[in-house]
Amino acid sequence: MELIWFYVAIFLAISDILHTQLMWKVLNDFYVILGGLIYHSVDYSPWKTWVIHELMEAAFHFVILSIVFLSPTIGLLAALTHFVIDVSHTVLIGHMGELEHRALHFIIESVVFMLIYGL
Repeated sequence: MELIWFYVAIFLAISDILHTQLMWKVLNDFYVILGGLIYHSVDYSPWKTWVIHELMEAAFHFVILSIVFLSPTIGLLAALTHFVIDVSHTVLIGHMGELEHRALHFIIESVVFMLIYGL
């Protein structure tokens, strides 16, 4: 069995941590202002603002994984998978701790990429 599924899941987890650190620690002020601008541009809708935030995060993952694997296909699959998991667990489960959040993502993303690349 090829290990590409494992590498994609690992780099997607690293990309998620990178996104969190970059946006919330390095660019925090800019990120808050951007969130406010988006909120005002979507008629003060928290739901629309959140979906746009998740889409922007997916775009970040697409860029990072496309560069790492030199494959826009892998970048797109990783970003789409991450987006679907984020939306699903937020709607269905609600709030969860950082460790649970990372573990849920890694397990589901690993299974998805195992199905795509491991069989």
